Amino acid sequence: MKVTDLVTLAAELVGPRAGGKTVVLTNGAFDLLHVGHVRYLLAAAKLGDILVVAVNDDDSVRRLKGSDRPVFPLDERMELVASLEGVDYVVAFGEDDVREVIRSVRPDVHAKGTDYTAETVPERDAVRGYGGRVAICGDPKDHSTSALLARLRDS
Repeated sequence: MKVTDLVTLAAELVGPRAGGKTVVLTNGAFDLLHVGHVRYLLAAAKLGDILVVAVNDDDSVRRLKGSDRPVFPLDERMELVASLEGVDYVVAFGEDDVREVIRSVRPDVHAKGTDYTAETVPERDAVRGYGGRVAICGDPKDHSTSALLARLRDS
């Protein structure tokens, strides 16, 4: 099952890891899915063997993006992400950053979008602390859910 919880996910990854598989972690709200999300996830999937996507829960999206977000509830956002090519697992998280998921999953690679650099990823120290690496992937940050929502409101 692609949509899972952190405890189940950690257990699911034991076998593949023992077999030498590389785990990649990405994260985001994935609210109002757009082509930038798809390109980011496809690029992240190419960085390893197993792609785990952590999706912000509704409360954390509201804290980070504003009271009018998310547009779609967590279960629907997770279902959409899980349906995308290259995504192996989807988990939810409620914190403002993904450190707790990183501590549980211990990804070999933590992939972030091009709105970051390897030195500006907030969780970089957590990843590097156990020997993981940070990678920047996806197309230029020309797509934004917030900008798209503003355009829709204005029209």
